[in-house]
Amino acid sequence: MEEKNECNTCSTEPEGEACSACGAGGDAKAAVDPTFAAVKARMKNVKHKIAIMSGKGGVGKTTVSVNLALALANKGYKVGLLDADVTAPNVAKMLGISNPELFATPAGLFPPEAKGVKVISMAFLADENQAIIWRGPVIMGVIEQFLSDIVWGELDYLLIDLPPGTGDEALSVMQLIPDLDGIITVTTPQEVAVLDTRRSIDMAKVMRVPVIGVIENMSSFVCPHCGEVTQIFRSGGGEKVAKELGVPLLGSIPIDPRIAEAGDSGEPFIVNHEGPAKEAFEAIVEKIEETVKKRAEEKERELSSLFKE
Repeated sequence: MEEKNECNTCSTEPEGEACSACGAGGDAKAAVDPTFAAVKARMKNVKHKIAIMSGKGGVGKTTVSVNLALALANKGYKVGLLDADVTAPNVAKMLGISNPELFATPAGLFPPEAKGVKVISMAFLADENQAIIWRGPVIMGVIEQFLSDIVWGELDYLLIDLPPGTGDEALSVMQLIPDLDGIITVTTPQEVAVLDTRRSIDMAKVMRVPVIGVIENMSSFVCPHCGEVTQIFRSGGGEKVAKELGVPLLGSIPIDPRIAEAGDSGEPFIVNHEGPAKEAFEAIVEKIEETVKKRAEEKERELSSLFKE
């Protein structure tokens, strides 16, 4: 008789990388895949893992990731930020981290901390003016090491800033993290950006990864002098795609010139500024908190019902 490769959480046969019934990674897979086992062991002390995607570049995804990480840290959470854009890492620049001292021990590599957020990025390991010209398998290997070798310790949230598109980095993260809470996809209002957002959401559905929601960035312009809000781009693209695909709209962030200036200076916007944009970030964080809490409760109830049966 052929032996089944069953998930020890719910005793069903998993399909692909994660159990289709309960969403667990499956101890059977960990037993035969040392990388998966190492990632699972490293992630067990991280309560919530969230990947932040965008269908295309230029929508401000990394800016959103950095400011969300700091907004969570400001609420007292223990937060980590993994820069998974291996060939174009920008997280370190936006957080003002330059040439940090990295501590490598037998237990793994300890990430530096900036403004209350633990961070790992390829920017720490390569010259900022040097092109990183690697094929997919090498990039996937770096992602695997970031997930399995970094000593994050106990975290409430680990945000993973993915590069644009649905390529190797996103695939690696979705396959390797057994209990990914879900993805957040960032778009701008224009139809060309919204079109690619649909692809990001479709990838998550194909990989059986929950979609936490959509963030519409650059939804309007806030005048720095009088505070008047002007619709520079067409508005409502994020809301439209969220309704079409049945996923939540987490919020809309207006254009504020200070956001770009803050990122360039290494002092993220949310740290030192007030206004509609900061309020938008904080409102989005509240919706993220509500969503992950609700899903954790639902998963607990499902597991409880399985054990009762």
